[in-house]
Amino acid sequence: MSNLQSLIYTNDGGGSPTLHVLDQLLVPHEKTYVRIPNVEAAWSVIRNMQIRGAPLIAIVACLGLSVDLATNEETRREVDSMSTKEEVLQFISNKIEYLKTSRPTAVNLFNAMDELSQAIQNAGDTKEDIIQTVITHAEFMLQRDVGDNKAIGNHGARDILDNLPASRSSVRLVTICNTGSLACASYGTALGVARSLHAMDKLESIHCLETRPYNQGSRLTAFEILEEKMPNGTLICDSAAAALMRTKGVDACVVGADRVCANGDTANKIGTLMLAICAHEHNVPFYVAAPFTTLDTKLNNGDCIEIEERPANEIIETSRAPVDMPVWNPAFDVTPAKYITGIVTEKGVIRKGLDGTFDIQGFMNQHKQSVS
Repeated sequence: MSNLQSLIYTNDGGGSPTLHVLDQLLVPHEKTYVRIPNVEAAWSVIRNMQIRGAPLIAIVACLGLSVDLATNEETRREVDSMSTKEEVLQFISNKIEYLKTSRPTAVNLFNAMDELSQAIQNAGDTKEDIIQTVITHAEFMLQRDVGDNKAIGNHGARDILDNLPASRSSVRLVTICNTGSLACASYGTALGVARSLHAMDKLESIHCLETRPYNQGSRLTAFEILEEKMPNGTLICDSAAAALMRTKGVDACVVGADRVCANGDTANKIGTLMLAICAHEHNVPFYVAAPFTTLDTKLNNGDCIEIEERPANEIIETSRAPVDMPVWNPAFDVTPAKYITGIVTEKGVIRKGLDGTFDIQGFMNQHKQSVS
């Protein structure tokens, strides 16, 4: 495993949690952990992309809330001044709503916050009961994330291998952005599939796209590939994917997701749509790997997804462009379901039916998420 942890969480004694997160803007050249003492700090590291990856965003928000309620002196004073359970629940609800404003596209954040909200509704009547419920449930979600990611990796690896042409015995993989242990509590989603293939000795090579403008592929995924000693790991420009497929050959693309709609349309890091179109043109299977919590059947299709737009300076500063050049900087794009071969979750792989469409709601009905 990588010697860099995305977060360091402790809770000695069960009531005094601490949280530090790796500042991923500094990786791979620096290894600096940022202390998260309250929800404002959690919001800031999410918004500023010091941490990123849909699963990790959700976990940091939940753990940050726990730390705030349990150890932040200002928060404790406010809670102590409240006389009813309803006041405490409303106070926590306000903090949850604030955390939701950090980044709008990744549904995991919203689902995790809603799950936590539901948990505290069933808490005991005392202030300490409610706060302990937040801590306990956030820690449960942290542990669940690790197990879910390993299951995603194994399901994805098996599905890719089961559908390899008879002429192929190992997999040449392509991925974009960073979906490894630095995007989650541990292990990873799409890069977790690569990890599982590697553990099976079935990974022939892996190419990662640099992922402009923040270069999560070249800074983070490339780092993890080297740390894991994955075979024939290679970094390519975002615009080189089609040439790679045409000249060297690719057996599968695996990407992460920030939101999967009812019809299978998927929001992920900008550049994913371009990779999917290239894969479709070259008959390369294209997989999305993401937790069950990323499935969002409240949205019918990708046109309903709110796409976050980032500041212009993120492109200007990383491309050395003229400072007064107008910029359009969407953080995500939407890949239509027609380009997607399968959607890998911890509960299995969703494939299209005989009518050529995904039944996301049917899959969700069969695999209800347990939160207890």
